[in-house]
Formats: sequence, structure tokens, C-alpha cells
Amino acid sequence: MKKLCALFALPLSLALAAGAAMATDYGSPEEAQAMLERAVAAMEADQDAALAAFAAGEADYKENDLYVYCGGPDGNFSAHPSLVGKSLKDLKDKAGGDLGEEIYATATAGEIDEVVYMWPRPGEEEPVEKVAYVTMVGDQICAVGYYKQ
Repeated sequence: MKKLCALFALPLSLALAAGAAMATDYGSPEEAQAMLERAVAAMEADQDAALAAFAAGEADYKENDLYVYCGGPDGNFSAHPSLVGKSLKDLKDKAGGDLGEEIYATATAGEIDEVVYMWPRPGEEEPVEKVAYVTMVGDQICAVGYYKQ
């Protein structure tokens, strides 16, 4: 019986450790806000370089599931890991909500506001609640989103 328990104990402990590691692969609200604040500082220093860095997913602007994205005055993504040039303003969340329009309506220069929406976690299909911290910097709307627990 001891050998049987030992055989199950190792895989179980490895599975639990993997689960704990996966849970830390998601950014926290504090990390998302800090990333957006770094992005604002980068935008204020050099908007073109900052947008290029965001789109490239450079280290300060992409960590685990957190990344910076921005939309220009034309309503299109000016920075995003894969959607540059596509419409942010027309983006719908997975519950059919007007996510892009809400982001544009909420973002205010000099303030960080929240937009709550439904979106699946990476690698999953079921949408869960997600929060985007949004702000306006110059003529750009920028955001970083995190998943609620």
C-alpha cells in the first residue's frame, strides 16, 4: 500500500505545483496598472517609439497575459500584439458588449479608468470577467487588461 501511495503522491504533487505555476501566469491588477503607467511615461517621452515597443511586445510592455494596446483617433489599433490596423472602436466583447466604444468613451487624459468586459483567458474558450485599465495619452487611447479571479 505504501508503494501505491508513493506512486500517486509524486504525480499529484507535480500536478498541484503545475496548477500553482499556471495561476501565477496571470497578471494582477497592480501589475496591469503599473504597466499602463510605464506605457504612459513612454508615450509622453516618444509616442512613435512607444507604440512600436508596445506592438513588438517588448519586456516592459508584455508580461504573462498582460500587454499594452492602444487605439488612435481613427478608431484602429495603433499598438497590439496582433491587431494593428484593425478596428478597436468596433471591437465587441464575448458577451456582445460594445467594448471598443466603451474604451473610447471612458478613457480620459491624466486619469486611469476601468472598463469591465467578458473575454476568455488565453487557451480557454469560456469568457470570464476582465478589466481594462484605460487612459488617453495625446491622441491615443491606451489600455492594459487583467482577468478577475
